[in-house]
Amino acid sequence: MIVLEWLFLTIAPCDAAEPWQLGSQDAATPMMQGIIDLHHDIFFFLILILVFVSRILVRALWHFQKEKNPIPQRIVHGTTIEILRTIFPSIIPMFIAIPSFALLYSMDEVVVNPAITIKAIGHQWYRTYEYSDYNSSDEQSLTFDSYTIPEDDLELGQLRLLEVDNRVVVPAKSHLRIIVTSADVLHSWAVPSSGVKCDAVPGRLNQTSISVQREGVYYGQCSEICGTNHAFMRAPVVEAVPRKDYGSRVSNQLIPQTGEA
Repeated sequence: MIVLEWLFLTIAPCDAAEPWQLGSQDAATPMMQGIIDLHHDIFFFLILILVFVSRILVRALWHFQKEKNPIPQRIVHGTTIEILRTIFPSIIPMFIAIPSFALLYSMDEVVVNPAITIKAIGHQWYRTYEYSDYNSSDEQSLTFDSYTIPEDDLELGQLRLLEVDNRVVVPAKSHLRIIVTSADVLHSWAVPSSGVKCDAVPGRLNQTSISVQREGVYYGQCSEICGTNHAFMRAPVVEAVPRKDYGSRVSNQLIPQTGEA
């Protein structure tokens, strides 16, 4: 039973990197689903180009052999082939550019009225999270630190170099605003399943928006070289829970930890 539970928690949801994985992780947001769809669309055109160029290459090698044509012919001009090889390469980038521009603009879209605002502050080598909507005063703020769990302290089912002691708990199917900054050096707040990668720059506030569409635990990493322990800074870990459970999770887990700190 324990083995089945461990397999379900670590393998069934593709929200963390798996051994020998080639594709992307399962999409948890509309943004990531758009990125995956764009990847598949571009790959379709790449296959067409590969087949077309391979056919021309094989045909040229087959027909223009020394045994078949000992005396080579000089071809100085071909109107039809000139037109085709000029038009088609210009049409294909248009089919790629239109959906990519739409996706880029949607990724930069800022939610006007987000349900929750979370501030992520990068440190060497941990992160501090602040739920700005619940701050009543400077002395009572909903803030906590998130450290990567050492390998010796991992429990069954927890992922090495990915699990943290305090996860970022968010409600599913809600618009979230993430404000990212750094307290020392360059960091990056990246969650592949959400399609989010936002740099944390000292003295600057960067902003991104996500909307997690399903419950689950999503593992991220720091995507900037932030020092000698960069390989061991794998936060953030975002846990999306139903809306009805979000209030109790925040009050029971985050507030006591803040008070103890």
